[in-house]
Amino acid sequence: METDGGAGNVVRNKKLMLKDYIKGSPKESDLHLTTESIELKVPQGSNAVLVKVLYLSIDPYQYIRSTKIEKPGYFSSYSPGSVMASYGVGRVLESGHPDFKKGDLVWGTTGWEEYSLITEPETLFKIQHSDVPLSYYLGVLGMPGLTAYVGFYAFCAAKKGETVFISSAFGAVGQLVGQLAKLTGCYVVGSAGSQEKVDLLKNKLGFDEAFNYKAEKNLDDTLKRHFPGGIDICFDNVGGKMLDAVLLNMKLNGRIAHCGMISQYTLDEPEGIKNMMNIIYKRLRLEGFVVTDYFHLFPKFLDFMLPCIREGKIVYMEDISEALESCPAALVGLFNSSNLGKKVVIVARE
Repeated sequence: METDGGAGNVVRNKKLMLKDYIKGSPKESDLHLTTESIELKVPQGSNAVLVKVLYLSIDPYQYIRSTKIEKPGYFSSYSPGSVMASYGVGRVLESGHPDFKKGDLVWGTTGWEEYSLITEPETLFKIQHSDVPLSYYLGVLGMPGLTAYVGFYAFCAAKKGETVFISSAFGAVGQLVGQLAKLTGCYVVGSAGSQEKVDLLKNKLGFDEAFNYKAEKNLDDTLKRHFPGGIDICFDNVGGKMLDAVLLNMKLNGRIAHCGMISQYTLDEPEGIKNMMNIIYKRLRLEGFVVTDYFHLFPKFLDFMLPCIREGKIVYMEDISEALESCPAALVGLFNSSNLGKKVVIVARE
């Protein structure tokens, strides 16, 4: 196998394929590794960009796209036998697009493979700041970071002294929302799936309180214990029973931002919400959003977040695995709470 990654070489390219539509919880056996030959060259006349993949992001939406979506909306299904895809960081080997040149570092949608031909280069972002870990562009400086920034500042519009609850607080987005809320002067509580994560939320990420939802018998009682006066803002990544309990504990004119509902993804039938009348009685505002609608804010977001990282105001926790072959286990781990921070896979080291 060629190892220098020079344009024009023919190399062996490992990639992970979806065997068939996933039903129920994901399993490592849902994906299979294959190897094909690829010429490291952009097709003549194409504006595509060829990248060597360095890092891959592991996110819940990859599970959603691996199921059979009967009525495609925002997401469409991966086809069985196709290469899995996610956000990735890579180095450009050859480019047919005027905005990218050989040697550039980029992040954007790539395949779960060692070398990826990006046929829609408008989805790529050039990395201009390499004084921070490149993997951060899949987390705090990428899609999860922008999700936290847009959701908290644009939708929640928090004020100093308000109370904030974050479900799935140790996830890629939740850990950032909590820190943004603390910077604003809010009282912040998060839920997570283990005592270890609870301790890290309080001792490393600065949350005022946190709880292990798996150890709680009654989520309504739990929230009342942590928010005796009620919740002003909920940043929801979970849905289901947690959201139902939140509705009982919201203050008048409270706000709930929705960017995910991980508790529902693997269910055959989604759980119903029983406490919806609280939306009316308490004059609540619930709003869902999709971060790709806000990619135009990325430069403004970077101007905000980079100084926060450099000055130590924002801490970001990653759970990093090595080698493309670890991607299936990493995806499964998102649904059994085994990851400790944003899940990233190193595909190649430079």
